[in-house]
Formats: sequence, structure tokens, C-alpha cells
Amino acid sequence: MPEFRKILVANRGEIAIRVMRAANEMGKKTVAIFAEEDKLSLHRFKADEAYRIGEGLSPVGAYLSIPEIIRVAKMAGADAIHPGYGLLSENPDFVEACDQAGITFIGPRAETMRALGDKASARRVAIEAGVPVIPATEVLGEDMALIKKQAAEVGYPLMLKASWGGGGRGMRPILSEDELELKVREGRREAEAAFGNGEGYLEKMILRARHVEVQILGDKQGNVWHLWERDCTVQRRNQKVVERAPAPYLTQAQREEVCEMARRITAHVEYECAGTVEFLMDMDDGKFYFIEVNPRVQVEHTVTEEVTGIDIVQAQILIEEGKSLAEATGVPSQADVKLNGHALQCRVTTEDPLNNFIPDYGRLTAYRSATGNGIRLDGGTAYAGGVITRYYDSLLVKVTAHAQTPEKAIARMDRALREFRIRGVATNIEFVINLLKHPTFLNDTYTTKFIDTTPGLFAFKKRRDRATKILTYIADITVNGHPETAGRPKPPAEAKMPKPPKLLTETPATGTRNLLEQKGPQAVADWMKAQKKLLVTDTTMRDGHQSLLATRMRSIDMVRVAPAYAANLPQLFSVECWGGATFDVAYRFLQECPWQRLRDLRAAMPNVMTQMLLRASNGVGYTNYPDNVVRSFVLQAAETGVDVFRVFDSLNWVENMRIAMDAVIEANKLCEGTICYTGDVLDPNRAKYDIKYYVDRAKELKSAGAHVLGLKDMAGLMKPAAARVLIKALKQEIGLPIHFHTHDTAGGGVATIMAACDAGVDAVDSAMDAFSGGTSQPCLGAIVEALRHTERDTGLDISAIRSISNYWEHVRTQYAAFESGLPAPASEVYLHEMPGGQFTNLKAQARSLGLEERWPEVAQAYADANQMFGDIVKVTPSSKVVGDMALMMVAQGLTRAQVEDPDTEVAFPESVVDMLRGNLGQPHGGWPEGILKKVLKGEAPLTERPGKTLPPVDFAATRAYLEKELTGYKVDNEDVNGYLMYPKVFLDYMGRHRLYGPVRALPTKTFFYGMEPGEEITAEIDPGKNLEIRLQAVGETTEDGDVRVFFELNGQPRVVRIANRAVKAKTAARPKAQDGNPAHVGAPMPGSIASVAVTVGQKVRAGDQLLTIEAMKMETGLHADREAVVKALHVHAGSQIDAKDLLIEFE
Repeated sequence: MPEFRKILVANRGEIAIRVMRAANEMGKKTVAIFAEEDKLSLHRFKADEAYRIGEGLSPVGAYLSIPEIIRVAKMAGADAIHPGYGLLSENPDFVEACDQAGITFIGPRAETMRALGDKASARRVAIEAGVPVIPATEVLGEDMALIKKQAAEVGYPLMLKASWGGGGRGMRPILSEDELELKVREGRREAEAAFGNGEGYLEKMILRARHVEVQILGDKQGNVWHLWERDCTVQRRNQKVVERAPAPYLTQAQREEVCEMARRITAHVEYECAGTVEFLMDMDDGKFYFIEVNPRVQVEHTVTEEVTGIDIVQAQILIEEGKSLAEATGVPSQADVKLNGHALQCRVTTEDPLNNFIPDYGRLTAYRSATGNGIRLDGGTAYAGGVITRYYDSLLVKVTAHAQTPEKAIARMDRALREFRIRGVATNIEFVINLLKHPTFLNDTYTTKFIDTTPGLFAFKKRRDRATKILTYIADITVNGHPETAGRPKPPAEAKMPKPPKLLTETPATGTRNLLEQKGPQAVADWMKAQKKLLVTDTTMRDGHQSLLATRMRSIDMVRVAPAYAANLPQLFSVECWGGATFDVAYRFLQECPWQRLRDLRAAMPNVMTQMLLRASNGVGYTNYPDNVVRSFVLQAAETGVDVFRVFDSLNWVENMRIAMDAVIEANKLCEGTICYTGDVLDPNRAKYDIKYYVDRAKELKSAGAHVLGLKDMAGLMKPAAARVLIKALKQEIGLPIHFHTHDTAGGGVATIMAACDAGVDAVDSAMDAFSGGTSQPCLGAIVEALRHTERDTGLDISAIRSISNYWEHVRTQYAAFESGLPAPASEVYLHEMPGGQFTNLKAQARSLGLEERWPEVAQAYADANQMFGDIVKVTPSSKVVGDMALMMVAQGLTRAQVEDPDTEVAFPESVVDMLRGNLGQPHGGWPEGILKKVLKGEAPLTERPGKTLPPVDFAATRAYLEKELTGYKVDNEDVNGYLMYPKVFLDYMGRHRLYGPVRALPTKTFFYGMEPGEEITAEIDPGKNLEIRLQAVGETTEDGDVRVFFELNGQPRVVRIANRAVKAKTAARPKAQDGNPAHVGAPMPGSIASVAVTVGQKVRAGDQLLTIEAMKMETGLHADREAVVKALHVHAGSQIDAKDLLIEFE
């Protein structure tokens, strides 16, 4: 017979490519066919020619159209057609159509196909050949009563099988007569759709079965050989998942027995070309039962090729050209077909194992496959940018691993699967990896029901796909900007990437943490008192940036320099780096985990104590928490890495601090019981806060177990003369080491510290030069130099301080958007007494409300509100209440007298009502009776400790709820404690983290401003695991408002589509509230709507809550100022708003 010149492949995807490659190696031209929906499929581009077929037909119907395929074959001049597998490969009508057209069909003859391709007639052939078969019915007719009778004769359980196809289509297990009719009709419909023929039969189902198949080749000279067997037992719903050659559990005798059975059946019908004879092996008795013959090449033919060295597809072509088996295979005889090692094949598909294996569809945003020794890939349309449609098979690529032992082949496959990176669609890779590692698979005791009866195979983590998520974030910020930096100053263009200073030693010297770890907290306190030198805490990583940059400093900028602190400044008493506002801001605005920050800093500074600010019963939040929540949080913080706990209460109520202090002591960490300083101990008119007041509080703290007495001057009010008097008194009366904290708002901070030093203070807080002054702490370098060559010399290396400060200077330039804008000292702090951090925040709030020009009025109103509340200690969260009241008074033009007047109706801010109810605790001397009565309107306030009345939290139930909310994400103790502090903030963070991944790894400039075309960055997402990211270009906005952003990720192209929100927002710009219109309720500040409490048509009274806004780290309630009816709502929960946006209209 003449050799073929041109072969048309009547198939698509992977098998079409496989046939084309075989033909190409033989020097033959190939022709592809494709349906309209398949026009981007890779197989059409692998062929020498490709033609569309099936106009007007369904996507699959096009490939089942025999006339169309013959038409193209004739037109293209093909002299042979290879059918691949599936579709028309087992249809004898197709064979005859080829014969009639004078085109060679590469496969069995039509009569062989009818004898064997039809499973029912194949059984008769097997019986004639003396091969055991499973009891079964004849082909089922339409008479359901007869079908029931036939089923009963064979006996349940049964398996319905399609006569004209494979791949599990048309197959149904039937366990009883009750489901017989339904399953038979279901199976027929599926077989009709898949193969164009719904015929089927019922077969006895073996309960503990293995699936063994034998590869057959037959030539035109009447020779039939087997190429040994394959194991196809691992199946899901009768579809093969893993195929192996040879079957590892067979003895040589069993192997020869089953292969001879297969050869006997096919020789009986003078089989020609490639085929597969399938058997079930009963695990209980080791017997084989014939199932069917597949008169075609199988999906899993690759494993046989690997262990025999025979190219089965090329052998098919050569056989149809008239070559003998010896010529077609290159092997002299059956006896020379030897097995070499072991192979297994896995199919990588877009089926989602966690969604009932429903195929996923879409664009492959990234595709990186495995290669290497012993790995073979047979792929379809699998490349970055390829589109997986919903019309066809979900197979991406077949992976075949070959090695000398089964164990090595499995390990090689596992390695290869873990190398794959497929993004844009779900895949089954993690499921298959799980399967390969399962003990039942490894010890060869699996059955055909292994997957369906082993739920543990589905317990796997989804791939994190961190790179794609990070690219999505960068693209979003590049296109849309960061909401936190919009309209704010940008870093200078010449700003350099901060570089931490060189380490002066490889092994950090012993420091305070070593003492704490070795001898405990009391030993640290005793050591402090024994020191002549002034001990110093650096606050740059907490209060420094909280006061100057609205707490916006990111972990990456802290962690980078932390090793320099350990190596170059081991003499520091502590590094304050956690707690206060940094906790929720990390979650809320910086999209990073505060616990991760603490872990990283702890690891980088093993010798210096870490310090946190703890708001006692408020934890790191702004409200009271149940006692067991406070205790749990403290213990977790201690375990994760905090050494020094500065515990304070916003009203100096020691009773409210005991739970937190007890937990610190229980954790064997340093408990710094802290008094907050307010007023002026030298002012006879402020006698409420005299020396005796502070000494009494200090005695209470000592009796509560404090190791160290903290003195927290959070507003920078303490003057040098006051420091001398107060600290001297506390040293004489208390006997605890004293740790002093102040702010430099008025510019006298260093002088106050010098006075405190003279009075015998043991430790002080300061900030690195670049982050000092203003509302931050006094300058560390200045303090060190001032005490140089004195008996209180700090012992700190000034050159090390300057080199670290230089680093911080470069860091600070990146946060230009968050600078407070206070260029000079402000003595007005003595008027309003605002804490340093609040000073900058309140100015920003006033700006957003349009009150920037009226700042002096706000400052005076703050002072008035403080006196109105009885001259209280003002520190988070009490300071926030005073600020809320001050802003409301100025915005509404209210004086203190009007607010206190019983006859003037005032809708007090929610935070004021909450504080006077007693939910923050009790101030020294209690609340003024008049304001208490007016705010609470007769409601009885709480007079005992708030935490005492709060029911304990059920941690197990909280964890279960959280894992359910996070769709099965395994939460740890840190997550639970973070959630309990800020439930909504934590869940929002987790939602953004799922979307954007570990953006904490990005450089700060990229995080806030995105990237410029041509810019390159490196992001370390794990130790030693870097992403090299280059932004190549940003496309134009499309008509639907999307932008394509082009990256290179580790040298590979990636495209991310992002919605241009500015374009989309133009169509629905939010209206603004009209100034002076009493019917309009406008947004007092930018933020997001946390909740809406009213509906259209609802009547409201003065003081009723309308909605809450989340901004400036807090939720702020908006209340009706009069009786009205809601006419329109312009927002809903989750809406992003700008200042003065119209929120609600009244009639």
C-alpha cells in the first residue's frame, strides 16, 4: 500500500496535537478541523492546514458531522483520516463513509468495530473466545417491564453502560429497582449526546474491583500483539484519573494471563490497528472479567509508550499503510515487547474538586508547566492567554512520569505537578497531589471506588496564587490610585529607596530581653533601679509615626531596619513597636496583619525588649471587652513577641486595669502600670490633679503588681519644673522604677526629660531624630548628646543613632501624604491638652468638615468640652470623645453654656453618651451631675467596672463562626484575638487579603502609588522567594470601563484587567449636600457607610441615629437634629463617600 501524504485528524485538542506530532515526525502533512467556538484551540495551529466545519451545528455537533469531515478531507486532498479518541472514533458509519470516499480510516474495520465496539456484541465475542465475562443483559429495549425483569435476573447492584462509547459517559450505578427507570433514561440521554447513539445494557457490578486494561496492536497480516497491561483503577464516576503501566499489584503470572485473554479476544476477530481490551479484576478472588474493547487509541496510551518504547500512534499509521507489526513497532516479535520501568499518567483539568468537579472556564492568565527528567507532557490549549471554553473537554494537559520503580515514578509525578503554575481557572492539581500521597494509593489497595469513598482526598489547601493577587493590587492602584493618598502631597520624584545601615556585628550583644528571658521581669525592674545611666526606649515604630504620620507606617519599613537596632543599639531599654492605634490601622488601612509585624520584629531583634501600648480593658480597641477577651489578647501578644506591656486606662481608673495587668504578670512579662498625666501639678487652680493624686494612683498600681511605674504625658503637658517635683515624689513614695513618656508638641520635650533625669527617672521615651519633635517624642540624638560625659550618660552610640535616623529620614519621605502639616511647635497644647496623636488626627477631621479655618475655635471647644466633662484624663479612647464633642459644638455653633443648659435640646454624639453611661469606666471624682443628667436623660449610669458586666466570650464558638465566615480558612489564635478586638475590620481585611494577597511585601511607594511603565520592583513574599515585577504598559480604558495592565512577572508576561473606577463613577457621581439646606444631611468626612438605620418614609426624632460612617479609625454616628420624615436615601452600607456628599434628604 502507498504511504500517506496527508492525514486529516478528525478530532480536537490534545489528541489531535498528539496525532499531528506523530505524523510530522514521519514527514506527513496534517489537516485540522475546528468548530467556530473552537477557532482559538491550539490544535488548528499545529496543523499544516486547518478548516472550519459545522456551520449552524452545535460546538460538539460539528465534530460529529460525518459529511462535513469527509467534505473537508476531500477538499484538502487528505488520503487518510485519524479519528483520535472519543467523538466519532468508535462509529462504524464513519469508517464506511471514509471507505466510500476512498480515504483510509486509521483504525479497525467497520465490521470489527461493530463486533467489538458495541459492548454487548463484544461480550458475545469474548464468550466465543473462552474469556470470562461479567453477567449482563442484552442491549436494552424500550419495554421498561422487560428491562426490570432482565435486571432482576442478573441481580443488583448493576452498572448501566453505553454500547457505543467510553469515558464514563452514559454509565450509571443502579443499586435497586427503585432507581432503575430514572438511571436508564438518564444514561441513554447522556450517551446519545456524547456518541450519537443511546444504546446500553446492564452489567453486574463487582463491589471490590480493580480496572485493568491491555493495549493491543493488530496488523493486516493477521498478527495480534499485546503491549502489556495498564492499571486504570483510580476513577471518579467511571472516568479515569490516574493510569499506570504496568499494574503494580499483578504477579507476572496474572500479567501474562490477562494479556493472553486480551490477545485471544482480538485475534478471534482478526483485529487491526490499535485497541484496548478492558477487564475488571475482583480483588477478593483475583479473577479477571472482560468488560469491553475500545477500538481506538486510549487517552492513557502514553504510559504504555513510556514503558515499552513503542509509538502507538505511529504504529497505527504504519499498520494502515500495510506494514507488519514488526515494521510498525520496530520490535521483532511479541516476545521482544519488554517492560522498562514504571509510568503513570495524570490528567490536569480545569475541574474544580471543591465544587463537585464542575469544569471551570475562562482565560489562562498564567501557564507554566513542568519539565525535566522522566516527564512527558501532552497538552491541548494550554498556554498563557488561552481561553478555556465551556463547550469541550476540560483537559489542559496529560502529564506522564516514567521511572524505574513505582515509588520513583510517583515521586517524579508529585514533583512535576507541584511545578505547575496555572492561573485564571481552577484546576484539579492539588486534588491529584493529595491522591498520589494517600497511603491507600501508595500500598496498591485502592479499588475503583477509592475516590468516591475517600473524602480525605478533598482536604487540601487551595493554591494561594499570591503573585496574581499582588499584580491585581498593583494594577488597581496604578489605574485608580490609593484612596488614602488621593489629593495629598506625593513623595519627591528624586526620593531614594531607603537602605538600612550596615550591621556592626554579626551576633547582637546581650540586651534587656536576654535578662528578661533568663531572670524574669522583677530582675529587669531591679536592674533598672540599679542603673545610673538613663535608659532609653525608641518609639519610632509606634508612637513616632502614630503621632506624625497618622499611624500609616508599614511593616516592611520597620522590619528592614530592625536588625540594625539589635546589632548597633543593643543598649536600648526597649523598642516600642506595637499596640495603640497601630493594631487596627494595620488591618484597616495598610492591608497587613499586625501579628505578622510583631513576629517579624521579634525575630529581627532577639536581644532588645519589644514594647506595646495596651489600653487596659480596651485592649487595642476603643471600647470595653469581656475580661476573658482582654486576658486572652495579652497572653497571645506575650506569646507572639511582646516583652513590655505599658498598661493604662483612659481615665486613670486602676480598677479597670487589673485584668490586663494580671495577664501580663501571668505571662511573666514586664508589667508597666501607667498613670496618664494631665493638668498641671504646679497650678493651684487645677488641684484635682495634684501630687497626691498621682502618688495615690501609683500606690494603687504598685499594689496591683506593676513591675515598673509608667508616667504617660500623652499631650506633652508636663513642664520641666513639674517633672522635677512629680518624679521626685514618685521615686520617694513608690519605690518602683519610673518610665517617662512625653510628646514634644510645644517644643520643650528635651528640657522636660532633662528635668526628669535630674529627678531620678529611670527610663524615658524618645524617637529617632528623623521622627522626633512636634507631636512625636523628643529627639533621641539630642538626649544622648545632652547626657554625654555625665553620670547619666545613656551609653548609646551616637553614630549608630544617626545612621539609623538617616534610614528613617528616607522612609519618612515616602509618607508625604500623611504628614500632619504642623511645621513648628504649638504651645496651644497647654490650652486644649490634646494627645499628640489626636492633635494631628483632629486637625484632619476638622479639615474634612470644612472647619480648617476655624481651628482655634475647635481647640477652645476641646478645652471647654473637657471642663464640661469635669476635667478628665484625655487619652484614647476618652480623648476621642472630647474631640467628637468639640467638633459638634463648632459645627453647630454651640457654646459650653448652651450645651449645659437643660432647656437647650442637643443631640450628643454617640461616643459621649457611651462614655457617660460608664462604658469607659469612672473618672476621678465622678461625672458632673448636670451634664450626666442631660446626656443620659434619666438613664442610670453604670458605676462598676464595665468588663465585670460583660458575659465571657466563647472562644471555640467564635473560632467556628470565624472559620465558617471565611469559608473554611483555618484561623489561629492570633486571628481569633484580632477578630474579637475588631470584628468588622478583621473580616474586611481578610476579604481584601483574599483578593490582593500579601501586599505587605510591596515597597511602600508601590503600595501607595502603584508603578510607572518601565519600573521594576522586587517583592519577597516568603524568605528566599522573590517576585521580580516589571510594569510594561497600561492600556487605554475600554468602552466597558476596563483597563489592561501589562506586567512581566519573573520574566513571564502577565496581563491584568482592572476596572477604571473614575470612568465608571462619572456616570453616577454622588450629589453634594447644599449648604444651609436643613433638609440635606451631608457627609461630615470622607469614609465609608458602615450602617444605615433608617428607611425612606420613616419618621425620625431629634437624636435618632440615621447612619454610621467609618473613617479616621472610628465609626461615627450621624443623628437627626430635629423631627423629620426621610424623603430619600442616597447611600447604603458599604458606600464610599467624600466629605459633603448628600447622604439623606428630609421632606
